[in-house]
Amino acid sequence: MTMILLPIVKWTWGAPMFEWGVVLSVLLQTGLVLAVVAGVWSAIQLIRVVTVIVVSTFGVEAIGTATGFPFGFYHYTSTLQPQVAHVPLLIPLAWLMMLPVVWAVAHKIVGQSSGWRFVIVSATAMTAWDLFLDPQMVAWGLWVWDQPGGYFGIPWQNFVGWFLTAVLVTLLARPPQLSHNLLVAIYVTIWILETIGLLFFWGLPGPALVGSIAMGSLIVMLWLAEKRRP
Repeated sequence: MTMILLPIVKWTWGAPMFEWGVVLSVLLQTGLVLAVVAGVWSAIQLIRVVTVIVVSTFGVEAIGTATGFPFGFYHYTSTLQPQVAHVPLLIPLAWLMMLPVVWAVAHKIVGQSSGWRFVIVSATAMTAWDLFLDPQMVAWGLWVWDQPGGYFGIPWQNFVGWFLTAVLVTLLARPPQLSHNLLVAIYVTIWILETIGLLFFWGLPGPALVGSIAMGSLIVMLWLAEKRRP
């Protein structure tokens, strides 16, 4: 919901408050996700998984901005601060706020939180979200593609990079069983609000349509899987 309110924030209070709004949005969802997960996992499990996500995604992002691998050549603008190695410290938190969510979705679809089917579905659900996210963040001026590509200015390589990164982090994190309806509800809510936000507030109808179909397909798969269970 805060993401949809950001246009109003920017128009009313200007760019500095807009930047704080982005930060607040990520922190709020991260806090909610961690609160849910803390009720399911032990403290040791939570600390281990959070550490793996934050360290590994920061490492991938730092390599990505320096070398162009695995996402393609891009750079973050100075909008999001602080930054280390040209990577805003908010970025690993963005991964943290979504990976447990897609793990819960994948668990509901495949019936477990391990195995290659779980890993592949998790990475697919994560990449589907980026079909919304990347055009949105570029439009907001948070990062820039040095070599724009075929998906509304985003290189196709970026989505391969997202998929591979999600696979890597899921394998490294080895998340414990995570089948929580509230996390699934977060995924569904993001799907709805991103579709509305990009279509009506941010003037990005193409990414709104494609992202809606992609994330919506995962939600349909989840619904069908739940219907088949006794």
